[in-house]
Amino acid sequence: MTKTIFITGSSTGLGRATALLFAGKGWKVIATMRNPAAETELNTVPGVTVMRLDVTDPAQIAEAAKAALALGPVDVLFNNAGYGLAGAFEAAADEQLVHEINTNLLGVMRVTQAFLPAMRERGAGVILTTTSIGGLVTFPFNSVYHATKFGLEGWSESLAFELAPFGIRVKTVAPGGIATDFGGRSIVVTPHPAYNDAITRAMGTFRDPERRKLSSTAEKIADAVYEAATDESDKVTYVAGDDAKANYAQRLAVGVEAFRAGIRSMFLGT
Repeated sequence: MTKTIFITGSSTGLGRATALLFAGKGWKVIATMRNPAAETELNTVPGVTVMRLDVTDPAQIAEAAKAALALGPVDVLFNNAGYGLAGAFEAAADEQLVHEINTNLLGVMRVTQAFLPAMRERGAGVILTTTSIGGLVTFPFNSVYHATKFGLEGWSESLAFELAPFGIRVKTVAPGGIATDFGGRSIVVTPHPAYNDAITRAMGTFRDPERRKLSSTAEKIADAVYEAATDESDKVTYVAGDDAKANYAQRLAVGVEAFRAGIRSMFLGT
């Protein structure tokens, strides 16, 4: 029987690459995005249905879930929508904090709740969420983003315990750098004069061409998504991309404080 995956944040990057990969493997794909009227490719791919969904809008979440389930069972929910909030925490407006948490954390939780009853009643399903290496290690001037991604990792790990008796597996994919426009289109920066020198240095390290060479293509990370979605083991977190694997392995090998000292030296020169 043909399986179905429901994807949030499908307009670009990893979401789009995942939609194309699963469709190419014969899956039915429900690809959601905030502005489907602007989509010109995915809605022409056999097996792909494009739907509107802003994960910060509870009414749209309910509507999209109902429409998707009306087409048949959803085997995999891939929570992928998200963006980065970077810069000085002190300068972040309350509206920016709320929107980041609504999108990256509460959006995932609300979309998942919308699909859980159907998965529980079927006794099968996979809840898969894009977190980040930033859900396992930290870097300067990304505190709110890290809060959402660490939150997703903890939420997923705990949720896996309670859903396992119903045949539902919970997974995360934690990529490092992805060679897409995430660094431009999907990052909001909060500047503050007291932190500008440090922010400039840190962002310069992030954007260093040599460092960017370590980034993975969206297609490579989509392969990790497919692995996680089809893996029947109890494993929760799949670190994806050579840079992410190296960072996480180093943190585990040297310990948290030594790893933090290395990050501080690399990004802040202190």
